[in-house]
Amino acid sequence: MHKQSWGKGPDGQDVDLYTLTNANNTEATIINYGCRLVTLKTKDREGKFADLVLGFDNLPQYLEKNPFFGAVAGRYANRIGNAQFTLNGHTYHLAKNNGENTLHGGLVGFDKKVWDAEDVTGNAGQSLRLKYISKDGEEGFPGTLTATVTYTLTDKDELRIEYDATTDKPTVLNLTNHSYFDLTGEGTGEIVDHVVTINADKFTPSNASQIPTGEIKSVDGTPFDLRKPTRIRDRVDSKDQQMQYAGGYDHNFVLNRNGNEPSFAARAEDPKSGRVMEVFTTQPGVQFYTGNHLANGIKGKNGATYNFRYGLCFETQHFPDSPNKANFPSTELEPGQRFHQLTIFKFSVA
Repeated sequence: MHKQSWGKGPDGQDVDLYTLTNANNTEATIINYGCRLVTLKTKDREGKFADLVLGFDNLPQYLEKNPFFGAVAGRYANRIGNAQFTLNGHTYHLAKNNGENTLHGGLVGFDKKVWDAEDVTGNAGQSLRLKYISKDGEEGFPGTLTATVTYTLTDKDELRIEYDATTDKPTVLNLTNHSYFDLTGEGTGEIVDHVVTINADKFTPSNASQIPTGEIKSVDGTPFDLRKPTRIRDRVDSKDQQMQYAGGYDHNFVLNRNGNEPSFAARAEDPKSGRVMEVFTTQPGVQFYTGNHLANGIKGKNGATYNFRYGLCFETQHFPDSPNKANFPSTELEPGQRFHQLTIFKFSVA
């Protein structure tokens, strides 16, 4: 594993860039600011490498406002309605950074923190473990939370992301990675010709503010039936009200799970390059997002300009607004419990 200095964080902390490589010359780079995946380079069907994730060439751009490129979102990934929740009879008030709601942890979430990093490479592949201690009351959340995220690049062209956390007081927790992928290569255009499959019979409809209504609805007869390979272009501009609310796909899918091991969640294939990305996870849900809010003109890597729908996200997660929805899988974490989730992104060619 190669480590290089990448500058200083918001409070003068050292930020480093770590490069993980495998036997196939697949390469991932990660920075400890926001626990971010910066690059991921894999081969196409002709053996040519390209970087598949949207992002920036330097730290100052990541320090500016950006759409969570490559970051670990927390303490609560996705949205919490009305920026509040009640736990054990106490109501906690959070920052409103998405209309009246809280998004991805608030104003200064885990994506804006400098994590401690350690090379923990073992037999599975090159591994980088990152650790952050979130203090009691940070962004309004209760409990001092110790979180670790371990990235491992295997010789099977898998990028494994393992999440662990403990707390000293009851709290709520939802962690995900927010990478935007373009399997043709970042900055090359819209991802609407990617072919997507999601292993979900149901999804959670949302209101106009993208807060789940609480319903768990069948995908039958809707644009959300992605159980068979579907070209994004064929559905993303549907007149379905849910699609209109979000401007495309930006919804939580209830995954069909089998046991406690990582299950198949989603697949994306780029017919142009032949690259395939499969997602396996222990999480109950995945937020499929088609970059509907990517502002035209974001200056990305190597002079590229990122526009509307230039990337897609598979954010494996618990469901949005779960602290306020008793019928959703619980996101509560108690002292003495261990939060543990694993997501695997596997790359190949067709």
